[in-house]
Amino acid sequence: MEKQILQTAAAPQAIGPYSQGVGFGNLWFFSGQIALDPETGELKNQSLAVEVEQVLNNIDALLRAAGADWSDILKTSIFLIDMADFSAVNEAYARRFNTAFPARETVAVAQLPRGARVEISVVLARKE
Repeated sequence: MEKQILQTAAAPQAIGPYSQGVGFGNLWFFSGQIALDPETGELKNQSLAVEVEQVLNNIDALLRAAGADWSDILKTSIFLIDMADFSAVNEAYARRFNTAFPARETVAVAQLPRGARVEISVVLARKE
């Protein structure tokens, strides 16, 4: 079994030496997504709500490119520069899932790339 590299124009291109996602068998690992607009490469951060929705839209684009959906997600990692944003992020995040929520951790960090306030990475098992 060989690893597969995920590449889609529907999600932001990598801003460093990493892949948008890597698959091995039915397991997929998506790199952390910030609110970069895939068309312009600019950070969409007019408000926290706009920023979080763009992050989730980027994850959605990666899921579709991998032939998966939100129900395939096993674990997420959420990185926030301010834990005061936890409730707002949680609310938007919860709307993307049914009741079978994935495992996750949420951690506060000092800084994120491009001045982002939130970043989310994903591990999933694609249905075969």
